[in-house]
Amino acid sequence: MSTIAQILKDCRTGMEKSVEAAKHQFASIRSGKASASMLDQVKVEVYGTEMALNQCATVAAPEPRMLIVTPFDKTQAKAIEKAIRDANLGLDPAHQGGIIRVPLPSMNEERRKELAKVLHKYAEEGHIAIRHQRTHARDTLKKLGGVSEDDVKHAEKDLQKHHDEFIAKVDQAMKAKEKEIMEV
Repeated sequence: MSTIAQILKDCRTGMEKSVEAAKHQFASIRSGKASASMLDQVKVEVYGTEMALNQCATVAAPEPRMLIVTPFDKTQAKAIEKAIRDANLGLDPAHQGGIIRVPLPSMNEERRKELAKVLHKYAEEGHIAIRHQRTHARDTLKKLGGVSEDDVKHAEKDLQKHHDEFIAKVDQAMKAKEKEIMEV
């Protein structure tokens, strides 16, 4: 049987996972600097199945405006190059000698604003996930038997504190990433 402490702990754990998921999505958004996680969303058609790029190649960022993709199987380089081009990231990869160079074009103001909108959408998804955790925990609290109303009220206040804390964490990560995107 669940206890109030267990419900709060589970809720907190779920909220932490929601924040981490949001931060992971933020990392996939391109800012001024190259980052290997920028290509995390790219799916490649390899051996008849669709795989994440990081499962069929290594991605490195040796320079601020360059990504190097090294396929595990050199025969898949064309498929990887096509997948990067088709991923709608505004990147133009070039295949040479078994590796794929992905130069990052400099971003204009319009592109920065588009990316900021995407960032805000990811942040809102993080907020929604955190709210779902709170709602689920609140519903579980209300179903608890043998617990005083006062204890449930105190637990709901704690839930709200957790909610506010994790929403603030998502917002803080979003603001940091937005600053990085808007930096010229």
